[in-house]
Amino acid sequence: MEKEVKLVKKLKRLLRQIGCPRWLHHFGPKKYEAYQHILVLMLMQICPSLSLRRACKLLNNFGFSVPTYSAVCKLRQRLPFQILESILKVSAGAKHEKVAIDSTGFSRTNPSYHYIKRICRRKAIKRFAKLSALFDIKSKKFIALRIRNRARHDSKDAKYLLKKVNLKKLYGDTSYDSEWLHEYCFDRKIQTYIKPRKNVRRGFYRKKQMKKYSEKEYHQRSLMESGFGSLKRKHGGFVSGKNIKSMKTEIYCKAIAHNLSLRERFSTEPWASIIL
Repeated sequence: MEKEVKLVKKLKRLLRQIGCPRWLHHFGPKKYEAYQHILVLMLMQICPSLSLRRACKLLNNFGFSVPTYSAVCKLRQRLPFQILESILKVSAGAKHEKVAIDSTGFSRTNPSYHYIKRICRRKAIKRFAKLSALFDIKSKKFIALRIRNRARHDSKDAKYLLKKVNLKKLYGDTSYDSEWLHEYCFDRKIQTYIKPRKNVRRGFYRKKQMKKYSEKEYHQRSLMESGFGSLKRKHGGFVSGKNIKSMKTEIYCKAIAHNLSLRERFSTEPWASIIL
């Protein structure tokens, strides 16, 4: 129990760094603090087999005072987006030189594939939440996220993500090979290593950026695929939320847990990589 108290103090320290208020509401009884709500959400994503009800029950059995699962379920939709974004930014670190951009999907359902095969319903697999992310190649951490509840082209979210980070090199696959993105990066002195599309050689800024392009340097982008694989293996490749706010909260908690597990990778405490 002594180690668990220390880990709660670490979570409180992280929230103080971003200036998170002690309570997440202005009115009503001040019974549970912000860290107690976020602790349940983090545990639910760290152990994908746990529901909110089971996560609350597990923490109560270990001696933690946490809200009921219904209160956390409502908070999952009302949690300010700026808090999650700030926690992710602090967990990723300040300096980023080599950054990769890519997208992946999280299933919005978690059915048995044996059941789907028997009833021949392939549409159940096609519903997914799309995640576009910036990934630090050196530290193996996620820097910025953009979540959608429907499929869109990968390059649609590139400008939104690049505004949030200062970087020097950008790595991307063929879907990000567009003239406007090369121009946007060139104006901000960002060298792009984006695999060119087949038989596409036109464009003033594309030619400028292709002068320093090399296949050896570009293949560092594959580390981001390993990052997506690690994220889904450890924290699940699905979301249980039904609306976009709940899905955003879950995916942000997955990315934060991934970053903090790398931060505590060499810790001797067995629970350090779980809670943090």
